Amino acid sequence: MFAALVRVMQRRGPAELTLRDIAAEAGVTAGALVQRFGSKRAMLLTLSPLEALRSVTAVHAQLASSPRAALRNLAYLHNDLADPVLHRHLLRMSRAARAHYEKLVAGAVAVGELRAGTNVQALARSIEVTLNGSFLNWTLYREGSAAGWLRADLEATLRPYLVRRKKGVRER
Repeated sequence: MFAALVRVMQRRGPAELTLRDIAAEAGVTAGALVQRFGSKRAMLLTLSPLEALRSVTAVHAQLASSPRAALRNLAYLHNDLADPVLHRHLLRMSRAARAHYEKLVAGAVAVGELRAGTNVQALARSIEVTLNGSFLNWTLYREGSAAGWLRADLEATLRPYLVRRKKGVRER
């Protein structure tokens, strides 16, 4: 559900975000979301910044739902890099993605999920590099699923910044 929420949030602004769109993206009914969360606002409050960041891996993994899909997406990347107009568009999208990562990292720091004093811009850039590099490496190694590969690499990037919980409390 949260991966679907993040995907829709990346396409729509806050005023345009609807439970119907989220439900369609998740493959469930809007009624099921209302029953589970009560409202769009309640669903948004349930999604922590760190969970939203982790959900981004699902979006990237869709680009590699199979080795063939990954190769097609790499071919589109080649086209985007070769064409100046497409390159500008790709650059805008990449900057927007990094800004989104910065917002999520800052939010995770603010709510105490990531360490205070974390360099938000540096970690957002590391996340961007990790996700892009992990996608490319999965296309080479093809071990396990792309989703699993991306999640593991993102967790390795986040691990030094995670707030450690007191003994007896589950560490994230």
